[in-house]
Amino acid sequence: FLEGLEYVTDLRNLHPWLLFGLPLGGAFVSYLYLKLGKNSSKGNNLILEQIHEGQETIPLRMAPLVLFGTLVTHLFGGSAGREGTAVQMGGSLAEAFGRILKVSAKDRKMLLICGISGGFGSIFGTPLAGTVFGLEVLAIGLISHEALIPAFVASMVGDLVTTSFWGVHHIHYEMGPVPDFSLGVVLKVVLASALFGLTSLVFSELTHFLKKMYTKIFKNPMLKSACGGLIVIGLVYVVGTRDYLGLSIPLIQQSFNGDIPSLAFLWKLLFTSLTLGAGFQGGEVTPLFGIGATLGHTLAEVFGLYAPFLAALGFIAVFCGATSTPIACFIMGIELFGSYGAEYLFIACIVSYLASGHTGIYTSQKIGISKVHSIHVPEGTTLATVKQHKKKLADKAAEG
Repeated sequence: FLEGLEYVTDLRNLHPWLLFGLPLGGAFVSYLYLKLGKNSSKGNNLILEQIHEGQETIPLRMAPLVLFGTLVTHLFGGSAGREGTAVQMGGSLAEAFGRILKVSAKDRKMLLICGISGGFGSIFGTPLAGTVFGLEVLAIGLISHEALIPAFVASMVGDLVTTSFWGVHHIHYEMGPVPDFSLGVVLKVVLASALFGLTSLVFSELTHFLKKMYTKIFKNPMLKSACGGLIVIGLVYVVGTRDYLGLSIPLIQQSFNGDIPSLAFLWKLLFTSLTLGAGFQGGEVTPLFGIGATLGHTLAEVFGLYAPFLAALGFIAVFCGATSTPIACFIMGIELFGSYGAEYLFIACIVSYLASGHTGIYTSQKIGISKVHSIHVPEGTTLATVKQHKKKLADKAAEG
């Protein structure tokens, strides 16, 4: 998958005209999902629902469909990531493996968690973060330890196979000098991290809103993706650059060792929301890395901090706010940037986690414990239903 992504990205850069195939490519993938996908279109949420309820079936066809769909998205220039694809392939293969072995419902759940951890750890080269992500993403505020060892094995083996057997090399970034721990720097980091969390909130809410609007306007999923592709093409010519297409890895690299436009984070956010909202396949995490790193680079001048340092904090903090997985993101920060900035990495994660509220990119993620004690959330509430609960509380308050 990683080699395929690199190949189609190089192909798109070599042949700029491929961008104009985005509407047709999106329509074709939507057609495949309509005819063959069944419930595969739910993506990562399908896997979370299966772990929580055990009433859904994750078809084996999800793996080749999402793999092909993501490569098509990147070949023609859609702004998307790769984590969602890795997690869905891991979950789909784990489910198929469980059916072959005829495992119990409890072991089936554990295998799905291993699928998430193995996919995540291998795709980013962060096996420890992958381990915890598979456990932490299930429910906000709760981490189940029953699958800790299997998830660790799956993530470590996945990473070893990717790097040692396939010879894939992951990109790492340098945080550079870390400022001395002082009250002034901490306050600046807290404020910046709050902005990172609010940015992740905007991304999640905008993406969900666009998905609903696209679906409301275009009943036909093929037409929806085709029109979404046309909008992305139009936005390329409005902005005047193709830097925000695909994974935007060069944009992330420039955040650490170069100069970028001040509003780069906003353009990347808009490109990604429009792409995913239209039904294109791919993940959100790598674009979130890009949004966070570019925002950190922009804020560095405002706060008078070293740009690569704040870019590194933004890199993990925006992702943390969008997934509500502060421990996994903190560990990822250490795996990617080293432990010498651990205090700041932890502050960035927990502040962003709180600032993003009960929002996120995974609508089937449960709220185990409310982020704010003053807001009571009934047991079993998910991010998709928390707004309904808040509305009921507001209505009761108004009546009172």
